[in-house]
Amino acid sequence: MKDDETVRQAKRTLDRIGEEGGLSATPVMKSAANNVRDHFTAKDADGGDKVEVWGTRIARGLALFAFVGLVLWMVGQVTS
Repeated sequence: MKDDETVRQAKRTLDRIGEEGGLSATPVMKSAANNVRDHFTAKDADGGDKVEVWGTRIARGLALFAFVGLVLWMVGQVTS
């Protein structure tokens, strides 16, 4: 009886750790990808104000474009 309870508790603990991403990197990567998607789709902006949502999306897209451009420029400076 006590052994059965111990086994069930161990399985629950392993399931919880697996859901939290402690057993592999896949849940962590999925969470990070979801956070990036939410950031660029402006989930944190006021959903009732369409102008704010689209303005946030455009600004974040332009910031990403500028960041990639700066990284490429810096790599070009270092390699030449």
